[in-house]
Amino acid sequence: MDTANRSALNAEQIKSYEDNGYLLTGKTLFSPNKFQTLYDIFEDLLATQGNSQGDELDVPHFSDERLFEFLLADEVLDIVQCLIGPNIGLWSSHFVCKEPQTGARTPWHDDRAYWEGRFDRFDGIVTLWLAIDESNRENGCMGVIPGTHLDDSKQHVPMDTEHKIFNIEIKDEDIDLEKVVWFELGQNYYSLHDSRIIHGANANTSDARRTGFTMRYFNTDLKLAQAHPHNVNHKTYHCRGDNKGNNPLVHL
Repeated sequence: MDTANRSALNAEQIKSYEDNGYLLTGKTLFSPNKFQTLYDIFEDLLATQGNSQGDELDVPHFSDERLFEFLLADEVLDIVQCLIGPNIGLWSSHFVCKEPQTGARTPWHDDRAYWEGRFDRFDGIVTLWLAIDESNRENGCMGVIPGTHLDDSKQHVPMDTEHKIFNIEIKDEDIDLEKVVWFELGQNYYSLHDSRIIHGANANTSDARRTGFTMRYFNTDLKLAQAHPHNVNHKTYHCRGDNKGNNPLVHL
């Protein structure tokens, strides 16, 4: 059954996403009370991290089932379905937190380069990035280069870093900063981007924290490489529709 609210995105927005690889709707995602609940969950998780950094809160839904209220919410899935179709799996989530004056830059990259070999293709994966804190140029908001999701020639090089997530990047000299669209978002506003688009973020040089909650979904017509070492213990979840790729989805 097609359960999507087709008014979630209109035809012009869908076409813009397909052409440019990203979308800003200018709308909030959750009701104020529901957003506050998510905000409180993040603060709770951050407080339990001890000496770990906030940006290390990767796949928090693996250990905190409260997050499924948001990851499987109709408010989210109605939007996602407009972009990748009715067969939806939850790929991952991540709280990305840049503390004031300390948050490191996010290098220019596309997600596909980090997931090489984990899917048979990457044209049906979308990330919804929800602003937990206000996100702006001063505190290191994300930026994208429109249209680069259609460019298969992007070259990544190794980084000299001990970062737990980012170890390859597209060199700065290969990035045309004049083309970057920066995602400045108020709390509870969101962006959407294709996994193949070039994106990155500067360091947080402000006195304000910047936190986003990334929710990543894939069209389950895609096939996960189940034997890939990074997929073996990575749980994916059924959200809607059929599992035509015969993927190992967890049903809640």
